[in-house]
Amino acid sequence: MSTNEVQAVLDSPDSQNEEDSGRTAAVVRPARPKKPVAQRILGVLGNGVVNVLLIAVAVFWLVPTIGLFLTSLRAPGDNASSGWWTVFTQPAQLTIENYQNLLSNPTITGSFWNTVVIAVPTTILVALFGALAAYAFAWMKFPGRDWLLIAVIILLAVPLQVAFIPLARMFGTLGISGSVVGVILFHVSFGLPFAIFLLRNFFVQIPGELLESARIDGAGEWRIFFTIVLPLGLPAIASLSIFQFLWTWNDMLVALIFTNSGSQPLTVAIQTQLRQFGSNIDVLSSGAFLSMLVPLFVFFAFQRYFVQALLAGSQK
Repeated sequence: MSTNEVQAVLDSPDSQNEEDSGRTAAVVRPARPKKPVAQRILGVLGNGVVNVLLIAVAVFWLVPTIGLFLTSLRAPGDNASSGWWTVFTQPAQLTIENYQNLLSNPTITGSFWNTVVIAVPTTILVALFGALAAYAFAWMKFPGRDWLLIAVIILLAVPLQVAFIPLARMFGTLGISGSVVGVILFHVSFGLPFAIFLLRNFFVQIPGELLESARIDGAGEWRIFFTIVLPLGLPAIASLSIFQFLWTWNDMLVALIFTNSGSQPLTVAIQTQLRQFGSNIDVLSSGAFLSMLVPLFVFFAFQRYFVQALLAGSQK
């Protein structure tokens, strides 16, 4: 091949494209410098130390729960003579007799269902009414909206104790004192301010153009709320439901004041057992652990929505 032919091949568009592609590939995929061996060893050790510390903190945090669970599986004589950690050397101490006796106790079983009857309707009512009010504060215009929102925020700082005497008198007048209905109304009234505040801040992040387009298509406020706002706000509503359920399920102060022996929840029933049978640790430990199971199940069942709600503010 002659010199002119070689130069023509080099000057052709195909050869230039190949040369440009090679340069582009070289720019896009630069060679990664290898880290020094010492730096890589320090990185592995650093991650290992962090992981060990996190595991140690988690184990330390779970020690009371593990101790409570193992105590609930030991006989009363074993609990009186030694600590729960002896189970690891004497596994024959474990028994489910405590839970069998607990589930055959009508006071405990009745209080367990009372707790369910109190916590579930309270959570549903707070989530529903809170979502409706939050949508109104976020996307509906009416006179005094901002002042009402300020009043709701102020109600967040009102302690429970200031309402005990007035509400006790009002419940007595209405004939619901000592009933489950009174406890539900109390929890709903004090749970709504936080629910409105939380959901309103979440609903205002919904694009207004989406709601306006729905109104142009002829959708009313109720249809917009149930078909657009409610599905988009599901993570926040699920997080609110988790908080409200845990607060209501673990409450003892309100239930201790506004319930009687026939409507008391599990927390009050366990406290009653402690007052009557101070050394009956097998009943107390198994009852306390039983009261933990349902909140744990609810939390792990809805933790996906809980994490979504926590990360919603960090995503544009």
